[in-house]
Amino acid sequence: MTSRYKPCYLVGVKNENTYLVSGLLNQQFLLPDLLNEVPVGIAVLDINGNIEVVNRTWQTITGAEPDSMIGLKCMLGLRCDYCFKGCPVMSNKADFDPISVDADIIDRSRIKIPIRLTVAPIFSKDNKLSGFVETIQDIRQVAELSSTASKAYSLGGLIGTSSQMVKVFSMIPSIAATDSSVLITGETGTGKDVLAEAVHNASDRAGSPFIKVNCGALPETLLESELFGHVKGAFTGAHENRPGRIKLAHNGSFFLTEIGDLPLSLQVKLLSFLDDKEIHPLGSSVGFKADVRVIVATHRNLKQMVIDKTFRADLLFRLNVIHLHLPPLRERGEDILLLKNHFLKECCTKFHKKIKGFTKKTAKIILAYHFPGNVRELRNIVEYAVNFCDREYIGIEHLPAYLTEQDILRPIMESAKILPEHAPQKEYSPSENWDHAEKRMIMDALVKSSGRKGEAAKMLGWSRSTFWRKINKHSING
Repeated sequence: MTSRYKPCYLVGVKNENTYLVSGLLNQQFLLPDLLNEVPVGIAVLDINGNIEVVNRTWQTITGAEPDSMIGLKCMLGLRCDYCFKGCPVMSNKADFDPISVDADIIDRSRIKIPIRLTVAPIFSKDNKLSGFVETIQDIRQVAELSSTASKAYSLGGLIGTSSQMVKVFSMIPSIAATDSSVLITGETGTGKDVLAEAVHNASDRAGSPFIKVNCGALPETLLESELFGHVKGAFTGAHENRPGRIKLAHNGSFFLTEIGDLPLSLQVKLLSFLDDKEIHPLGSSVGFKADVRVIVATHRNLKQMVIDKTFRADLLFRLNVIHLHLPPLRERGEDILLLKNHFLKECCTKFHKKIKGFTKKTAKIILAYHFPGNVRELRNIVEYAVNFCDREYIGIEHLPAYLTEQDILRPIMESAKILPEHAPQKEYSPSENWDHAEKRMIMDALVKSSGRKGEAAKMLGWSRSTFWRKINKHSING
């Protein structure tokens, strides 16, 4: 009876056109030149993981001489990080399915090279382990293309593939190369703070401070001291000299968010600083030359404020040298899907959960929502859902209550041919323990307020201190 096993001829070169592989399948194999023509690195190992044969491509990728590799442990010849991450050959496993992984090696020039590694066992005709074969492919070009593709839709913490976002991303390098003032506009929650920091990090000032001040967070009397600093005795309670935030940003970038809330009296002082780059702390006649790049942001219509005489026209002209506008999320199309999945992955890592995605109905509801709170609100919705999801997929019941109300669900349910009366209702179960219900209430309030903790506290009827204590108690990042 003719055997169904055909003779195996492995190809490789040592000094001649034949090579004796002792112990491999208990036979002797001819190794002609064919293997050296294969554009994939190939190595044959014995049952102990020692190298028996390598081809020319393997030598080219690793930079090693074939003769010096023979008899070495594979990990010493290949110098691959996968050797320490569960390689079955290193673990002395005799029976395993062929594997394929992306890994890194260090070549003989000490350069890290990304590779695609495959390892498979070799069995004799009587089904006994005779050795292993491994192949390696240089995937540097693939890795570079992947990196380029990812950069095309991300910058700092901003993510998007819509034409509006790609336009913003393309402008950053040229903007970062100058020191001109930048005005960033956009609705609340669109990522203005993130964009400001991205401009700073892309510039030559990246190694210097990035100082942020929210013009709407402090009363006028404190804001002036916060911006320009004060000297001891300048006012009641000024017990020591204090540098202002502008001085702290020296050689870096100074970011004023909510510039539309800056009082008119301080608009004059800011304009003066922009003209001569010199600050005068309260109570001092000695100025300080601050080398800073000024970036401002607002969700307000500054042109209308100029007409209403609540914002100085000359200050607007001085700030509006470079204008970047971030579109609302509802106008960014497929970016909602991209951001939804990005935040899901981020939250699953943060909360150590293994959620695979969203159900189709849940995804429809999210896509149909108008997101008045923009990206910040989407992030809060995903974080809320991940907190309360105990399944592989996020369902409608895991979304904040306001997303599943009838006026929002109606068009979605109709398109899905689901009767409105069967729409899920968000309720706090009587059997639910108080801590769980309280956390759910806080998350609901944060999502409804688009992450504004002051508004969320008012919704719940709590003081700000009580609200902060409770979100710390439940480890919530709003």
